[in-house]
Amino acid sequence: MASFKKSFEGLKGSTQSAAKGVTEHAVQAAQETVQQVAESSKETTDIAATEASRQTHVVIGTAADKATDTIKEFGQKLGTK
Repeated sequence: MASFKKSFEGLKGSTQSAAKGVTEHAVQAAQETVQQVAESSKETTDIAATEASRQTHVVIGTAADKATDTIKEFGQKLGTK
């Protein structure tokens, strides 16, 4: 009976060690996944911000060109009067 108890205790210790190892591995994998998602999210945000900035500059440039043309036309109309 004592050897059975000893074997059982050994099996219990091995099982606990294995479970701890699996848990630690699962936690590490989850942390790595969260880190990858965070990095991917940051990259996506950076790309979106860069594109928004580019589009804003295009719109501002177009508006400035139109304003310049309007001012020139207005100046020409004043010059002919």
